[in-house]
Amino acid sequence: MIVDAHVHLWHDPARGYRWLDDPVRAALRRPFTAPELAAEMGAAGVDRAILVEAGLAQEAEAGELLALAEKHEQIGGVVAWIDPSRPDLADVLARYRALPGSRWLSGVRAHVSRQHEPYLDRAEVRRGLAVVAAEGLVFDLVARPDQLASAARAARDLPELTFVLSHLGFPALRDPTANWVASVTPLAACPNVLAKVSGLLLLAEGVPARMAPYAAAAVDLFGADRLMLGSDWPQCLLAAGYPDTWDLLVSALPPLGDDDRAAILGGTATRVYRS
Repeated sequence: MIVDAHVHLWHDPARGYRWLDDPVRAALRRPFTAPELAAEMGAAGVDRAILVEAGLAQEAEAGELLALAEKHEQIGGVVAWIDPSRPDLADVLARYRALPGSRWLSGVRAHVSRQHEPYLDRAEVRRGLAVVAAEGLVFDLVARPDQLASAARAARDLPELTFVLSHLGFPALRDPTANWVASVTPLAACPNVLAKVSGLLLLAEGVPARMAPYAAAAVDLFGADRLMLGSDWPQCLLAAGYPDTWDLLVSALPPLGDDDRAAILGGTATRVYRS
């Protein structure tokens, strides 16, 4: 089973996806649908995908994504939006659990990267993350490099919560790999933290050779059983088409044994997201 651990869908780009207002993302200001995703995945030889909320930051989106997962077999799980600082977070998650298709709810995420530090140290955020853990959900971590230290503190203090670091924490791929290794090592040392080799082609500014040192370092830090691949489709289209993006991600991996390769290409995502 080949699993893309990070894709997005939206049917109305004008609905409130403010990040799409950036002129460089003009090509993304159109609907991206499940049938289009299925066709792209088929062309790339990918079997399943984890559908991640796309920055709308509205509860209503969760119902839409879960309904898509219920209808389309290529979607193996949904990561919905939450605000972990909300005092009624348990009620929000209960509403998600009552939605059609809720069996596909695998995880949740917040836009930590948009917050001021030290966001993950705030008491109300920690309480919310504990609620996520109690619900048995994964927390997808969208964090800047300067937030990785606070993320490591949260992961150490909440060993019962599974964190998944998206896009390897947005490393600057022009910089020496050692800089990123130093910042991510405390987080990777937490056994409840996994990572996605995702979004790297955009971070590499379309230069595939820049990805390989980071992919190799990620394997060393996390190991195959805590690592997965994600295309970040359709945002990856700003650099390359889906099949090319997937092939470049796979090619960026270092030499691996069969078991480790199978884990990164799908086994880890299947286990963690229950896809």
